[in-house]
Amino acid sequence: MYPERKVSAFRNPYVMGLTAVASIGGLLFGYDTGVISGALLYIKDDFPAVKHSHFLQETIVSMAGAGAIVGAAVGGWINDAFGRKKATIIADVIFTLGAIVMAAAPDPYVLILGRVLVGLGVGIASVTAPVYIAELSPSEIRGALVSTNVLMITGGQFLSYLTNLAFTQVPGTWRWMLGASGVPAVVQFFLMLLLPESPRWLFMKNRNEEAVAVLANIYDIARLEDEVALLTTQSENDCHKRKDIRYRDVFKSKEIRLAFLAGGGLQAFQQFTGINTVMYYSPTIVQMAGFHSNELAILLSLIVAGLNATGTVLGIYLIDHAGRRKLALFSLGGVIASLIILALSFFNQSSGSGSGLYGWLAVLGLALYIAFFSPGMGPVPWTVNSEVYPEEYRGICGGMSATVNWVSNLIVAQSFLSVADAVGTGPTFLIIAFIAVLAFVFVLVYVPETKGLTFDEVELLWKERAWGINPDAQSLLEN
Repeated sequence: MYPERKVSAFRNPYVMGLTAVASIGGLLFGYDTGVISGALLYIKDDFPAVKHSHFLQETIVSMAGAGAIVGAAVGGWINDAFGRKKATIIADVIFTLGAIVMAAAPDPYVLILGRVLVGLGVGIASVTAPVYIAELSPSEIRGALVSTNVLMITGGQFLSYLTNLAFTQVPGTWRWMLGASGVPAVVQFFLMLLLPESPRWLFMKNRNEEAVAVLANIYDIARLEDEVALLTTQSENDCHKRKDIRYRDVFKSKEIRLAFLAGGGLQAFQQFTGINTVMYYSPTIVQMAGFHSNELAILLSLIVAGLNATGTVLGIYLIDHAGRRKLALFSLGGVIASLIILALSFFNQSSGSGSGLYGWLAVLGLALYIAFFSPGMGPVPWTVNSEVYPEEYRGICGGMSATVNWVSNLIVAQSFLSVADAVGTGPTFLIIAFIAVLAFVFVLVYVPETKGLTFDEVELLWKERAWGINPDAQSLLEN
């Protein structure tokens, strides 16, 4: 109603600072995802047992995902009980410990333990960062700010490949690659000590004066009054709800079931459409395509990671302009085409005709895949999950959605090499392309547009979907 009260991200250094520090959690997520792909090439050289076992290779890669499943599940409860700030600090401590264990690992099994610890930290951070950013963000720029966390994920992946490349000629190669992951966690730990708690969580805990002090740094006086009035009313309503509703009752609400179907479904499809197959195994895929040098494989993967980060920057702009739903559909259309190119290149390469040409076609398919995936299916699932749940259940539902993401991640990471070994790389990419088609249909049917809506308006949207539109009221979707 009052355009002059709208907040611009780049004109508010306070909001940008909070977002940047919270997004280091995304950097940890991305670095851990990317660094293992290059480190694995050198771990195989140091440990013959790993070199001769696809199962051990998959376990080293995927145990971070297993730890993240537990971290995400517990992280939702930690967020609701202790707040977003303390959850982030706990994640940093666990991640740093895991990085030290990995760097010092004397055998593959201690390395796997370190991967589990790192995964626990990443799992908690993957729940906390989007929620913390969303709750501090004005609704008109919420999508872009939450997507900044995804930019840090892709930036972390790019940084991991740079680190891999930098340490290729250094003694103890993979130990430096994995140990360096603890540095961002230490930096975030100390910066988070200086940051405030989420104002929405403070209101939920009846610490209203602290919440208003945080909001006063984000809004001018006119908008501040509106936000405080809105949060006060919502907090009073939520207090009544919390007297009657317990966590075990969460899915008795039809609106929450629909919200979780959309949010959790997007998280599952983000993984099953192959993104972490590409990020975990891109050097291995490049070698499968005929480029056998470790250094060349990492260099080509670095280009892929750079495209991922660049595409996410485009997604940050588009998510609040084109909207979440359109962006996801466009992204999935390109992903399907790219996966078909990848499948065809490996089919033709296995037949032995023009293997060099089809090797480069596989690399082109990887690049196109990232170029289409990164602006849409990269940021959209995390953005949607940060905004579709009611405030009193945002932590627990966000944690469950992140758990869905990590369970899917674990399944994909633990099975990709074995499936490719059993049926061939070409058919494996065709299977992923078919899953991407299912994802396209899912978004078309189950995911509503939430661009520009306040958290209260999103709740109304789910009520309309669950129970129909009140004939005496205008539809929120029509607005």
